[in-house]
Amino acid sequence: MDRASFVHLHVHSEYSLLESAARIRPLVRRAKELGMHALAITDSQAMYGIIPFYKTCLEEGIKPILGVQIRVADRLADREWSREEKGHALVLLAENMTGYRNIMRLLSQAHMEGRHHPLLAKDRLRGYTEGIIALSGAQDGEIGMLLRAGQIEKAVETAEAYALLFGKDNFFLEIQDHLLEEQKVVNQRTTDVGRMTGLSLVATNNVRYLKEEDASVFDVLLCIGEGKTVEDIDRTKYPTHEYYLKSVEEMRELFIFLPEALENTVRIAERCNVELPLGDSILPRFSVPDGQAAADYLRHVCEEGLVMRYGKEADNEVRERLDYELDVIARMGFSDYFLIVWDFIRYAREQGIAVGPGRGSAAGSLVAYVLQITNIDPVQYKLLFERFLNPERVSMPDIDIDFSYERRDEVIDYVVRKYGRERVAQIITFGTMAARAAVRDVGRALDTPLPVVDRIAKMIPSELGITLDRALAKSKSLRQATEENPQVEKLLKVARAVEGLPRHASTHAAGVVISRDPLTEYVPIQQGHDGHGLTQYAMEALEEVGLLKMDFLGLKNLTLLERAIRIIREEETQEIDLATLPLDDTRTYRMLSEADTAGVFQLESSGMRHVLREVKPSVFEDIVAVLALFRPGPMEFIPDFAAAKHGKKKVEYMHPVLEPILKDTYGFILYQEQIMQIASTVAGFTLGEADILRRAVSKKKRELLQEQREKFVAGALKQGYDATLANQLYDMIVRFADYGFNRSHSAAYAMIAYHMAYLKANHPVAFLASLLTMAQGSTEKIAEYIEECKRRSIPVLGPDVNCSEVDFTVENGSIRFGLAAIKNVGVQAIRRILEEREQKPFTGLADFCLRIDQRVCNRRVLEALIKSGAMDSFSSNRAALLTMLDEAMEWAQRIRKLDEGNQIDFFNEESSTAEEAPKIPDDIPDFGQKEKLLQEKELLGLYLSGHPLDDYRSICERFSFLPLGQLREMRDKQPIRLAGMVVGVRSITTRHGQPMAFVQLEDQTSRIEVVVFPGVYHHVSQLLEKGRLLVVDGKANHQGEEVKCIADRIKDITELDQTEVQTKPSPVIFVKIEAEIESDLAKMQQLQQILREGTGESPVILYYAAKRQSVQLAQEYNVSATSEIIRKIEKIVGKGFVIIKNR
Repeated sequence: MDRASFVHLHVHSEYSLLESAARIRPLVRRAKELGMHALAITDSQAMYGIIPFYKTCLEEGIKPILGVQIRVADRLADREWSREEKGHALVLLAENMTGYRNIMRLLSQAHMEGRHHPLLAKDRLRGYTEGIIALSGAQDGEIGMLLRAGQIEKAVETAEAYALLFGKDNFFLEIQDHLLEEQKVVNQRTTDVGRMTGLSLVATNNVRYLKEEDASVFDVLLCIGEGKTVEDIDRTKYPTHEYYLKSVEEMRELFIFLPEALENTVRIAERCNVELPLGDSILPRFSVPDGQAAADYLRHVCEEGLVMRYGKEADNEVRERLDYELDVIARMGFSDYFLIVWDFIRYAREQGIAVGPGRGSAAGSLVAYVLQITNIDPVQYKLLFERFLNPERVSMPDIDIDFSYERRDEVIDYVVRKYGRERVAQIITFGTMAARAAVRDVGRALDTPLPVVDRIAKMIPSELGITLDRALAKSKSLRQATEENPQVEKLLKVARAVEGLPRHASTHAAGVVISRDPLTEYVPIQQGHDGHGLTQYAMEALEEVGLLKMDFLGLKNLTLLERAIRIIREEETQEIDLATLPLDDTRTYRMLSEADTAGVFQLESSGMRHVLREVKPSVFEDIVAVLALFRPGPMEFIPDFAAAKHGKKKVEYMHPVLEPILKDTYGFILYQEQIMQIASTVAGFTLGEADILRRAVSKKKRELLQEQREKFVAGALKQGYDATLANQLYDMIVRFADYGFNRSHSAAYAMIAYHMAYLKANHPVAFLASLLTMAQGSTEKIAEYIEECKRRSIPVLGPDVNCSEVDFTVENGSIRFGLAAIKNVGVQAIRRILEEREQKPFTGLADFCLRIDQRVCNRRVLEALIKSGAMDSFSSNRAALLTMLDEAMEWAQRIRKLDEGNQIDFFNEESSTAEEAPKIPDDIPDFGQKEKLLQEKELLGLYLSGHPLDDYRSICERFSFLPLGQLREMRDKQPIRLAGMVVGVRSITTRHGQPMAFVQLEDQTSRIEVVVFPGVYHHVSQLLEKGRLLVVDGKANHQGEEVKCIADRIKDITELDQTEVQTKPSPVIFVKIEAEIESDLAKMQQLQQILREGTGESPVILYYAAKRQSVQLAQEYNVSATSEIIRKIEKIVGKGFVIIKNR
């Protein structure tokens, strides 16, 4: 038999999620290696891998056969299928494009109809079998199941029914042999059915892994999928090692007496001829009124938008640019696309849904601006249309839109209603097993002890996209563990085999496709978690097919802005329109220059704050630049950029022609658009050609670089520049190409950052209340933002059942905790509390228990409300309230029972009840402060009414411990002294067998990690326990954005030598006074007032920056160096301008 006389027609790739260990490219290459000319893909109830498989086959010179294994079941007349109904396997192969489309339709039906898992009603096959060759599914198919049960006649009848559906020449009886006795019986009976019905046999192997030796990896993969271990008896297990891509010889040996079953695989392969039209564009259509052409209607809408944006007399530059863009859009066939985007953004704005100012290169389009798709004027900010849509390089437009995080789905629902459920879907994405995840998953499946798995996983460097091979190359400890421990060696061997495999499917965070035809013409659809359709092809595959994706992004910062504006409207009776905010607000730029940016989009990281302090933004253009600068590469230019901005460094240009292009960025190329402008100005490139140049130089391909150099120099010579200058300019472009950022994107995000900074600077209470609501779920962020409130002297009030809403709210200039912030208090309970409170405030605990349904507000909820302080308005004695709780609940139940059937008015104080309400006992001592704080910490995630360190405030002030929230501001290796409470300890053993620990330390401002190496651990291990108050001497340690403390010495705060406490001189407070503050009489008087009212022993020294002169104030102005006094002074002179130094 010829090596090419068998083709594998039943093959599961990695896209049979966790049911196959065979990756597409190795599968195709192995088939080629075995001399096969064709290969099928038949994943389990999914076509996820079709496009990558098809492309890989073409690349390798193998004929792709496209198919799927679905499961079918008889339709139940009276009820839905149960979860246990799995149906029967049926393999479908596409003979032609009609068959391919029918398979997509049938698979989509199976996903949409199967409630618990994909399952197709058998009668759905009728009408959709043209162009499909079906295989019976061997022993797992309906016929195979009947044969296993010995129901020969029924099997014959079923086979004839399938043959009638698909056609006798298109339905084959599938046989497999994995060396199982049961299969041999089924195969013999299948042969008999074939003889009785005249149906042909086809031999397949149920391929689940590449080679025989991969069986153990596949077994582990099955365990991962089921959450079982290899030792579990009750799990899916393939009994032999025969489920691999076998050679022709191996298949011939298995089916030596049935050669026609092998030959039929080749005949089927020859009949299957599907050529996918990849690379085409399938653009959606917009329903234009009055039968107009889309291009004409787009022009009409743009003309209206032009007047709205620029008035009736827009200048010629704007009009000419609009005409040019509209002409390009029409020629490229994108008029419908722009109308579709305009329409759903218009809908969002009409519904009051916040829409971002733009994202990515789309902000460079004037058409997008006049349509209100974007909100950045591309003419004013020198943004380029060709960066978005290049007429000289055909590519799909890509407009990404930010919507309010909470209301994004409303916009998608609108699009679904408008274009039809069958034409709109969200996009699938696959979570793959990254290095650490693979180790943990495999460790669980192999039943490797958890401490071993944990230790190995933590040895893998924290590096984006790191692989296990790279981790082994980089980590000596990981290599050592592998060499020394056979268990670890096996763990990593299997983990490397499964690493990168798709683990699960989920919905892409933003992607939506809109099609002009039903989507199942181009892609199979499955049910998404939110009820919307979900494409079975991922983003890249959809682009290959030609479907246009749009990104509907949910941005939490827009929700925050939305909330803040609503609070300002309600509390300050002021209407804020973000589109008309002044971009020259002094308060905003002063706040940005002081790096007071906690909670401000893109600007709150410690690194970004450092940049802000250096650059000191004074105009909107500076914010755009800062976002572009704060990236690997351009970061090295920050000091020179800042020096040039502040006149400390001369701005130099290689040639005067560059000044208009680089003036705003002080001679530096920061933006991709600047590269394009240089090419256009110097070399006479069209902006389309300039965009091609930009792409070419960023790829760094030698032949492309040389080709573009020649073109650039030739163009420059024509423009009258000499060759030396032209080459120097080109070299500069190449050097900066890696650093150049998309200016359109930077400008759009700078606008959101400015909006947030403006609200924080001018409406801090509303902004911080919104910020706290958005931070719910992150106790660390909540603590940080509450500290921010304290710094600004904004009171934060605890939760209260009579005052709190769901989220944080503003109450007479204070911020009130929301009920949703309390652990164990669910949405239903909050809803009932608020509904009941609308009738009348609660008067006490008994009244509360009587009026609230205890099935919703059970004891756990009530206990949480009491311990969190939400019932302090009934009594400040929380212990007494807890003591009374059971009695109050039982009393309320008795009263309700007594009044069952009677119309009692619980709000009428005169309504008689059979029993008096219980009173709060007055003989129960309240919890101590420490216990109260621990309860608040447990239920709110933070200490609200105080902090355990408060008892040591005088010591903390005397020693000027660094607030933990300021650790990120410290230089790497800078000596520091901290005080805080231990909230977590993780002890480990080093590879040398020495113990060490990672300690979570917390104070009123933040939580940090303290690393205690073995040398220190040996002396202090007994101190490292939760709840302990410690003093740590150490050094700041920067690890990317994270800053830790490396401990040198640790002691209990109570162990501070009293003589040390008493003799320790009070620290000195240095206050830097900038010229603008010195000249502001009102501010200087405020500073004087704060210092005069303060009491303490710390002397104050004012440093006048303009005069470079220091003045120590008289003793009457001495104060205590508390965080509160520092906050007050910083509020006047600026954050970072107050320094405490020990004497």
